[in-house]
Amino acid sequence: MTLNNGTTTSSGPSAGAARRPGYAGTLAAASCAVFVAQLANALPASLNGLFQQDLGTHGSQLTWITAAFMIAVVVFEFTFGVLGDLFGRRKLIAAGAAMVVAGSIVSSLAPNVQTLWVGAALNGLGAGAMFPGSLTMIADVARSARERARAIALWSGFLSAGAAVSPLIGGVFAKTGSWRGSYMVLVVLALASVVLSLSMAKESKAAEGRRLDIPGQITFALGLILVLYAAVEGPEKGWGEPDIIGAFVVGACFLIAFILIERRADSPILNLTLFKDRAFTVGSIVAVIGMIAFLGACFTTSMWLGPVQHQDPLRVAVPFLLLQGPAFVLIPVVSRLLHRVAPNWLLTTGFLLMAVGSFLCTRLDVTDTSLTPFVLPTLLIGIGFALGVSSITAVALNSVPGRLAGMASATTNMLRDLGFALGPVVVGAVALSRAGDTFSSNLAGSDLPPDQLGAATEIGQAAGPIAVNSLPPEAPGSAAQSIALDALGSGYSLAYMVCAVAALVAAIVTVVGMAGVRAPQELDTEHTAGKTPSGQPQTPTAV
Repeated sequence: MTLNNGTTTSSGPSAGAARRPGYAGTLAAASCAVFVAQLANALPASLNGLFQQDLGTHGSQLTWITAAFMIAVVVFEFTFGVLGDLFGRRKLIAAGAAMVVAGSIVSSLAPNVQTLWVGAALNGLGAGAMFPGSLTMIADVARSARERARAIALWSGFLSAGAAVSPLIGGVFAKTGSWRGSYMVLVVLALASVVLSLSMAKESKAAEGRRLDIPGQITFALGLILVLYAAVEGPEKGWGEPDIIGAFVVGACFLIAFILIERRADSPILNLTLFKDRAFTVGSIVAVIGMIAFLGACFTTSMWLGPVQHQDPLRVAVPFLLLQGPAFVLIPVVSRLLHRVAPNWLLTTGFLLMAVGSFLCTRLDVTDTSLTPFVLPTLLIGIGFALGVSSITAVALNSVPGRLAGMASATTNMLRDLGFALGPVVVGAVALSRAGDTFSSNLAGSDLPPDQLGAATEIGQAAGPIAVNSLPPEAPGSAAQSIALDALGSGYSLAYMVCAVAALVAAIVTVVGMAGVRAPQELDTEHTAGKTPSGQPQTPTAV
């Protein structure tokens, strides 16, 4: 098959692929790896309420648990792509799983939220190795468009399966013992991933022309960390504070420097020529925007049900089964659709479903603890994500030459995970800012007794309305709990609206940017590089 950039892929047998030595084992190892990595990512979401109760956390501290994981993933994902090319993706996955073991042990023993941040960051480093390593490994063993579509659908399904199962694990341990036990389950699964990868997966690498890009890695890491720091802390510290403004400005300068360095680097961690391909560029843009919408909706749901409504962790798990489960259940369907339907239609449909679901969530009543109103919106978001995440991945891998598969895998994972990192940060900033303003305004106009008013004002200024909402009934300031609850409902409803708008924007960009892009066609084993059986040049096929 010839890709839409005119580069030919190497032909290979498609019949009997499942019986090829290393094929099934590689798929199993890659699926297990991405399941464990995403389990580590999603586990804290169902435990936010318990973290607040056990460790005394407040708004931005909860955001940092998720942000610490995702920043570690995004910052080092490029470098992990290079390391996989140089030393082998199987070794990379095993090393990443070992890092998840270490991070999960630290998290399970955390005496305070700061230690939990460290554990989350270690887990993020491990997942940052496992995400691109597993995806590139299956791309390497696939020998046809159909085979690759099936493998990507399987990979994406296990990605979501990890996120769907994690709230159940957290909920069960929270009911029967402690949230800390859920991290020990993660330790066992990560060890299983190490064994499976080393014993069953086929090693692959692409070391030619690849080496570490230290200046690029440093400028990218510093720029991204500073910008995300400012975005997380801005709502509580104030957007006009010198350190917040300074972090934004200096972070932006580092990111600009990163782009300039990558343009001149002999072996860049981000090959900017990838973006000459229209499908890859559009897929990259909507990956960030669409995943902001998706993980923003997931994070908002976890905050709504956990620290805001203080619902039982097992009840929190129910919406997450609907948010994440469809991508796993629909693996056979998505696999066929990836091969038969143009990706612009799959992406557009997925993003539109996510937009509708997020918009319906804006109509939720924060005083209603029933889960029934969540069923339809979260199911729509989940189905939309199932269509979108596999399509983004397929577009990225099918639109570049095979020698750049490692970099394309790392890049598309990084951009998707950048959206995942930005989602909680963006919606957290929006929700906490709106909630804080609403709480202050409504509290000032209330008729609370002076002692209750003074205590609620002081606590709200120090830790926000989420702290007032969590006060025990007899505590000073607890009379303002209903005011805080209403303010949080207003804040997180606006967060859902941001997710709806982001998903709609992603749909529009997809329609406009990918017009005319068609689904990949099956590789013909009779074809030689760039030739049809008759020996005529093959017409470029868009993916």
